[in-house]
Amino acid sequence: MTLVRSIGRWTMTALVINCIIGIGIFGLPGELTRLLGRASPIAMVFGALGMAIIMACFAEVASQFSETGGPYLYVRTAFGRFLGMQIGWFHLLIDMVGVAICAAPFMSYLTKFLPWQLNAWQRALLLGIVIAIPTVANCIGVRIGAALSNVMTLAKISPLALLILFGISRFARHPQVIHWSDIASSGLSNWLRAAVFLVYVFAGPEGAIIPTGEIKEPRRTIPFSLAAGLLACAALFTLVQFVVVSTVGTNPSDEQLAETASVLLGGGGAVFVSVATMISAYGWISGALLYSPRLLFAMAANRDCPPQLARLHPSFHTPVLAISLYASTAWVLASSGSFVWLVALGSGGIALYYIGTCAALIRLRKLRPNVGALRVPRDRCSASWG
Repeated sequence: MTLVRSIGRWTMTALVINCIIGIGIFGLPGELTRLLGRASPIAMVFGALGMAIIMACFAEVASQFSETGGPYLYVRTAFGRFLGMQIGWFHLLIDMVGVAICAAPFMSYLTKFLPWQLNAWQRALLLGIVIAIPTVANCIGVRIGAALSNVMTLAKISPLALLILFGISRFARHPQVIHWSDIASSGLSNWLRAAVFLVYVFAGPEGAIIPTGEIKEPRRTIPFSLAAGLLACAALFTLVQFVVVSTVGTNPSDEQLAETASVLLGGGGAVFVSVATMISAYGWISGALLYSPRLLFAMAANRDCPPQLARLHPSFHTPVLAISLYASTAWVLASSGSFVWLVALGSGGIALYYIGTCAALIRLRKLRPNVGALRVPRDRCSASWG
């Protein structure tokens, strides 16, 4: 019994976008404006270019594998079981913390729309129902789970695109120019701080390559989808930042996107951003429940965790036990509200498996010099590694 390859090029592109766009874009504009002012949209471009170099390395390494696992599998193959397991467990930790982080604002906004107050148990039960929907969809089949991710991706892009449309229309009536002094006045230290924030804003596309065993023609699909998804998010984030700065100016605020929406859409702007944040958070959760349990499945298949988690359902051909365990653990973590201490631990893991994959690229070029794979120019690899 094997996994079913049903994730095509555009479905994976949507998954890449879904993995990148979480709740960060709703809080980042104010912080970027505080650091860089009118030059902040340019920082988005640089952030995307930096991530593109890293993803080019991921694309080459991924083109050498057709099995599920992602960075865990790459590092395990290049450097052995021990380092591979470290990458795998860190990746799982980060994704579970991500589900908890996204669940917190989703539930906060959702409860505001309810006509009654929820106690802790009712809140936990409602959160369980929320997480159960994408869990069941992914247990029934990867095609249904991917379809849900596609719908949520379109739903989270739509409000941001609408905001961009209204913002550009307003800018056309009140044009502004960015001068060199706007860029230079921010100082190098502020640009470096902004770069750190942008690493996490554009992080996530590597998650989409974990279910490689269910991707059609992965050698062609993965490079295309990584490039297309990152390009789409770069354009979206840059335009959102541009609209924010051109609409409400450079006075920093924690709710700058909500203020922008209020100017462009009127009194319902704050509600509009609240709903958009909910959709984006839930979309990220649905994406994580698609790809993260496949990492648990891959680790079990290599006997780096209990092998029972590698069992596939006889009818659905999905790792039902791995999906259920992952979803249950994420629900407990999100319900407890005690995940804050994990954020500091998990955030360092992102850099860990980025460095690990880029190092695996160098190692695999020596181990497999003649393997048929996508080849990235060496200067790009050196830039991402050194």
